[in-house]
Amino acid sequence: MNENLLPSFQRLFDVVHELREKCPWDREQTIDSLRHLTIEETYELSDSVLKGDWEELKVEAGDVLLHLLFYSMIAEEQGKFSTEDMIVALVDKLIRRHPHVYGDLKMESAEEVTRNWELIKSMEKAAMPSAPAKSKTILSGVPVSMPSLIKALRMQEKVRAVGFDWEHPEQVWEKVVEEMEEFHAEAERFRIHGQGKEEMEKEFGDLLFALVNYARFVDINPEDALAKTNEKFRNRFEYLERRAGEEGRDLRNMTLAEMDVYWEESKQFFR
Repeated sequence: MNENLLPSFQRLFDVVHELREKCPWDREQTIDSLRHLTIEETYELSDSVLKGDWEELKVEAGDVLLHLLFYSMIAEEQGKFSTEDMIVALVDKLIRRHPHVYGDLKMESAEEVTRNWELIKSMEKAAMPSAPAKSKTILSGVPVSMPSLIKALRMQEKVRAVGFDWEHPEQVWEKVVEEMEEFHAEAERFRIHGQGKEEMEKEFGDLLFALVNYARFVDINPEDALAKTNEKFRNRFEYLERRAGEEGRDLRNMTLAEMDVYWEESKQFFR
């Protein structure tokens, strides 16, 4: 174990408590006021991962750690749980959900580990006597506020853990093609008759869900894939803007064909 870890963590713990006591802003915070800030910090951490910026990752991971300590500190003030309680519960859960490491169960693949993790998690929820009935379902562990793309993936992963899944990727691809054709039919109906927008939206959702399913079967995280495409688009369009500006041109006065020249140039530049 790193001999500097415990003193460093204790110092952080002390500083967070001192700020809570002496800083007006820190004193005013509640779990509700922190919620949106925590989400923002998590997205900033995610950005640093996408960029592969380890120095930035160090800073952003520290910010998330600060928030976790803040929550446990507020909980302790209200007599709910302490930081020690939080850590002990986490350690116990990790040991409980890794019987292939801390027990006699044999598992060789990451897929087996993931499936068993979900099974153990669902059994834990079902065994909670104080939990309302609706929290004991297979999908209850998927946060309502989670972004829809990654939520679709997590729902699919959870039902796979109990055997509700396709058997082969070819079957999933057939579903993608089917959903694409159904969406196209509704889109054409809307284009020609101006009717059926709700049906078109439903079919588009079905298509996205099927694509997420196929991505899972070919071991692609759809959230990561789309995030990287978004960043690629941002880089290329900002290149287009910069090149147009260097030549004294305004995008609003350019044709699509003229802008496309810079767009193709951007592909070569970033390649």
